[in-house]
Amino acid sequence: VISGPNAGGKSVCLKTVGVLQYMLQCGLLPPVHDNSHFGIFSDIFVDIGDDQSIEDDLSTYSSHLRNMKTIVGNGRPGSLVLIDEFGGGTEPQIGGAIAQAILHRFVDLGLWGVVTTHYQNLKHFAEDTDGLVNGSMLYDRHLMQPLFRLSIGNPGSSFAVEIARKTGLPQEIIREAEEIVGSDYVNLDKYLLDIARDRKYWENKRMAIRQKEKKLEEALRRYEEEAETLRSQRREIIGEARQEARKILEGSNAAIERTIRTIREAQADRERTQEARRKLEQERRQMESAKGVGSGGNELLRRAPKAKKPKPEAPPAGAASRPIAVGDAVKLDGEGTPGRVLEVSGKRATVVFGMLKTTVDTARLRHTAADPDRAPSRPASFVSTATADDLRDRQLSFKRDIDVRGMRVDEALQAITYFIDDAVQFSAGRVRILHGTGTGALRQAIRRYLDTVAGVASYRDEHVQFGGAGITVVDLA
Repeated sequence: VISGPNAGGKSVCLKTVGVLQYMLQCGLLPPVHDNSHFGIFSDIFVDIGDDQSIEDDLSTYSSHLRNMKTIVGNGRPGSLVLIDEFGGGTEPQIGGAIAQAILHRFVDLGLWGVVTTHYQNLKHFAEDTDGLVNGSMLYDRHLMQPLFRLSIGNPGSSFAVEIARKTGLPQEIIREAEEIVGSDYVNLDKYLLDIARDRKYWENKRMAIRQKEKKLEEALRRYEEEAETLRSQRREIIGEARQEARKILEGSNAAIERTIRTIREAQADRERTQEARRKLEQERRQMESAKGVGSGGNELLRRAPKAKKPKPEAPPAGAASRPIAVGDAVKLDGEGTPGRVLEVSGKRATVVFGMLKTTVDTARLRHTAADPDRAPSRPASFVSTATADDLRDRQLSFKRDIDVRGMRVDEALQAITYFIDDAVQFSAGRVRILHGTGTGALRQAIRRYLDTVAGVASYRDEHVQFGGAGITVVDLA
């Protein structure tokens, strides 16, 4: 049971089902996805359009009833029924009741089919009856245009009030119509709109979560591969280092044993003992030279990553031994910003670094040739690379619309605060806040907040064709 707004695509959807099914049963390949499933029906009953006839004494409604009689009399479990504007053409209350009774009979007969309708009782009946499923054609409330997408599981709103506003019908007529139809109908239509909005919101949320999960899985896989590579390289380097150390020890032990044997054979002769020691020392040096020990030439050490050592800044001539004094240009250990000494008291000194004045131990200060009084060519930045990248990503993904409908006032104001901050930071110029009409409390609270924001130049209602009083357009300074 498909419901939804006028010109929203209900009849197009119904006719598409009929054309694709008929193509298949005629042996033509239907244009569908490769994972689609079809059935084969023994009968196809179609009631689309108007069969009124003066010659046959048939009105619009009587021609529909004649078709319903044919379907009820000849339908069977293998039949497909396609009915457009089910129950239309007569007084709505009795027409809806007869349509519900006929639909109940279709369920009892086990028919398959698609019907389109605007009747609320058929939507309720489909919701409460086994064998029937509601469907709705999606509609963009803000742009006031159909999306031509079928959503299965929930009934759709006819958007009668919104479409009437879009066409420019006077507000007095619309308000009187809402009073005539009663609050129950208006509230039900509002609930259907809220359901459609929430469904779209959570679909977007699920899509965003899936994308983030995919990125996390890829990052985790990449980190695991890199960690395994590092572990393999570590094991390889350690194994080679052990072999290298074993060779060095074997060579050293052999040299020591030869020296001991020479000393024993010389029976502690002084000259021969000293000669043996000289040979041992010479072999040690040759071994160190060959292996690069102490010279940085070891192959394993060359393969290991080196930490970059900061180059010590050359102090001014005579500064190494000169104590810290008032007026000296100094730098703090580990920092690159030069400062000027204002006062020295014992082992403590008061130093000004740009706009910051602090007291530190003189042992932590070093003389520098840099001039602290000279203004830097550009202001110092304390923004890390990760923060700058995140800011760039936020700017690229920033959208000029924010939807706060359904939120409490405090939640909406918090979301709008962040939104306006980003808009000002990214020089958006103009943004839109979608808050809906409702009682107007949320709209008033938002505009009171906008009055307090220095970056907001002005705000106004959106044009009636694009949402009217339900949307606030904000121009930023």
